[in-house]
Amino acid sequence: MKDVTYKQSKSVDLQNVFLAKVYGWMFIALLITAFTALFVSRDEGFKNLLFGNRYVFWGVLIAELILVFVISGAIQRLSPVVTKLLFILYSILNGITMSFIFLVYTSSSISLTFFITAGTFGLMSIYGYLTKKDLTKFGNILIMALLGIIIAFVVNFFLKSQTLQYIISIIGIIVFVGLVAYDTQKLKRIGQMELDENTKKKLSIIGALSLYLDFINLFLLLLQFFGGRRS
Repeated sequence: MKDVTYKQSKSVDLQNVFLAKVYGWMFIALLITAFTALFVSRDEGFKNLLFGNRYVFWGVLIAELILVFVISGAIQRLSPVVTKLLFILYSILNGITMSFIFLVYTSSSISLTFFITAGTFGLMSIYGYLTKKDLTKFGNILIMALLGIIIAFVVNFFLKSQTLQYIISIIGIIVFVGLVAYDTQKLKRIGQMELDENTKKKLSIIGALSLYLDFINLFLLLLQFFGGRRS
C-alpha cells in the first residue's frame, strides 16, 4: 500500500514539475510576442518594411510555418538548447506578424480581448487538468475540425465572404477552447512518464508551443468579435 502511495506521489510530482516548465515557457513566449508586436507597431521603419512589401510579410509567415514543423518534426534530433532557441525565434516572428493588430484595433479592445482569452484559457486548462474523462476521442474530432477550418479559411481567402468568415470564426473559437482542455490533459499524462531529463526538456517546449498556439489562435478569433477598430 505504501509503495502504491509513493508511486502515485512521485507521479504527481513529476507531472507538476513538467507542467510548471510548460506553462513557464508558454508565458515567456507570450511576453516575447507581445513586446515584439508592440515594438514593431511603433517603429515606422519596421512597419514600412513589413506592410509596405507583401513579400516580406509572407516571408515571415512562411518562416513561422517552417519553424513549427522543424520544432515538432525534428524534436528527436534537436538538443534542448536549440529547441528553446527555435521556440524563442518563433515567438519573435509571430510577434512581428501580429503587430498589425495594434494598427487595426484600439489598445483598450486588445487588452479586453486578451483578458477574456486568458480567462477562457485558464478555465479550460483547469478543466483539462482536473477532469477524469478521457478527452482523446474528443481531441481527435477537434483536430479534424481544425483541418476543416484551415481548408475553409483558404477557400474564403478567394471568396472573401463575410458570412463564411463569421461562421469560421465561431467554429474556430469552439475548436480552440476544446483544444486547450485536450492539450492540457495530454501534457498532464506526458508529465507522469519517467523519461530522461533531455527528453522532458524538449517535450516541455513542444507542450508550451501547443498551448501557445491555442492561446494565440483563440485570441485572434475572439478579437474579431471584441476588437474595436481604430477610426
